Amino acid sequence: MASATTIHLSPATDSGVFSSGVREDAARTASELLQEDMELHHVFFNNQGFHNHIAHEVLTLYALGATPEHIRAGYNRNKSYQRPVFPTDKSVVSALHEPTKFYEYCGKDEHYPNFLAFFQHEIDAKGVGPVLREYLFAGDERAEDMLSRLWGGLIHPLIHLGFALEFNQPAIVAQALAQTAVHRSWIGSAFFLPAEKLAGGIGKPGPKPVSQLLAEIRQDQTLTHSVQWSDSDKFRDGVLGRAPQQMLDYAAQFTVSADQMEARLADMINTVVYYTSAAQRPTKEIRFDFFFIHAVNSSIFFSKIIQLPFLDQETRIRMLEWKGRMDLLMYVSRGAPDLLLDEIARYPAKDDWPTLFERSIAHPSDDGHLAKLVRAVAHGQKVCQAFEGQDLQPMPLSGDLWLKIGNMAVDSTVEEGEQPMWIRSAGFDEAWARFKPRAHA
Repeated sequence: MASATTIHLSPATDSGVFSSGVREDAARTASELLQEDMELHHVFFNNQGFHNHIAHEVLTLYALGATPEHIRAGYNRNKSYQRPVFPTDKSVVSALHEPTKFYEYCGKDEHYPNFLAFFQHEIDAKGVGPVLREYLFAGDERAEDMLSRLWGGLIHPLIHLGFALEFNQPAIVAQALAQTAVHRSWIGSAFFLPAEKLAGGIGKPGPKPVSQLLAEIRQDQTLTHSVQWSDSDKFRDGVLGRAPQQMLDYAAQFTVSADQMEARLADMINTVVYYTSAAQRPTKEIRFDFFFIHAVNSSIFFSKIIQLPFLDQETRIRMLEWKGRMDLLMYVSRGAPDLLLDEIARYPAKDDWPTLFERSIAHPSDDGHLAKLVRAVAHGQKVCQAFEGQDLQPMPLSGDLWLKIGNMAVDSTVEEGEQPMWIRSAGFDEAWARFKPRAHA
């Protein structure tokens, strides 16, 4: 049975919001490997804060119907470069119950194992729902600080929490909260909280979907030129350094009322998949932006988040509003690339979804990003189909474009050689310089 210290997957109850042929033997293997990862590895695999993706990859492969052998192969590729977990300091774990001490240890990666033990104890004593409400969604100073940290580190803490909630694993919730605690919180005070204030609070009826705001942003030269290739932090030094008010003005316009949640969820998913796949250069080989794919890969969890019974309606709405705002910031931060729908429309969809899942599972070097992307795109099609043909919310993607995008994603990452699987910051000429010219038939 799954607990705050034990990972246990059951295909009957823990197959996720989108799955394809999950297997009992794969569930056992995935549970074993996830347990080993939790006990042996740190959340960062180096001193630069690069994230351990083992939980993300293993759960995604399991959901897509991978065999135990494929799951173990993916795990072994990932574990080869992980850092060992640091020892736990019981005195620090005890001190974390004091709010002032809690803040003192936040943002310091050496305290990840202490936060992990702390949140495991808290979940054991109180349960997942009460702990999340207390430490992320209470609205007090500590919870607001933690909620801001959740969106740090290229939203990896959010992704980790999303996997934990989607697959009903309290131990991975504890990991996610510990990971959250050791990230930085600046994006809350610089972006999310002022945008929320400018919007007039949480849950105001909003006339503009993300897709419309994206189109308006692309016409705003001040904003689209706010980031420079040389910026070391393109969120902080670029967008929010040079055009903070413009970015906040657009972000604040994305609001979600209670009766808009399902439509805004579909809009959010549609928009991030659109700008991730359409950000191409016709003269260059196809590549998806590494930063953008995180916006896509995190979108899948919101189908679960907006349905969680232990979250109140305002919290669900708030999370969806923050996600839409983050997606807009993400787009601008990579140089606001041109979006070419024709690049998708004319791409051949030679493989169906099951074949694409198989190709993603068998990829010889993927660390989970490709498999996550393909699953999230397939899930996006499922969510958005219910809104096709409705005049109230025209969206960029429909019909067979989803399958075309799945084919683009897999085809563009399977070539062997020294070329990277992903482009980084697709709005800049410098990012495309290392890629080969596209071969045209």
